[in-house]
Amino acid sequence: MGIDPGLNVTGLGLVEQNGRSISCVEYDQIVLARNLSLSVRLKTIHENLAGIIIRTRPDAVAIEDIFYGKNVQSLIKQGHARGVIILAAVQAGLAVSEYSPLEIKKAVACYGRAEKQQVQQMVRAILRLDEPPPPDAADALAVAICHLHCGKKDCL
Repeated sequence: MGIDPGLNVTGLGLVEQNGRSISCVEYDQIVLARNLSLSVRLKTIHENLAGIIIRTRPDAVAIEDIFYGKNVQSLIKQGHARGVIILAAVQAGLAVSEYSPLEIKKAVACYGRAEKQQVQQMVRAILRLDEPPPPDAADALAVAICHLHCGKKDCL
């Protein structure tokens, strides 16, 4: 399971590998109203993700690492979201791997500075989907694809 963490939208993507073929099991986005307090957002992300983990029973969770070019407030808020996501995965007994945006983009688009739309289109092509998933779900699927390709070995 790949996860693109965010306080407004958290993308989720579950993929399955059979030999050299990768297929999409499902994808979704946890979309939160902007007027919710931080504590309610974090609780909602944790509860939703914990339920999805119980229902889908992934083998592992891969999460996008923090992108250091954002402003400090964004980094702190994204860190909170990542914390409850990692907590939900660890509570379920799952291993958690983290990948930088550069690693993820290189794994799916062969270019570490690929644009969001390029990532969406490559995810669609790799998983043979009829249409590209929503942006945050596509990013989550890209994280999952990266994990299958890289497996936390040096893939750059």
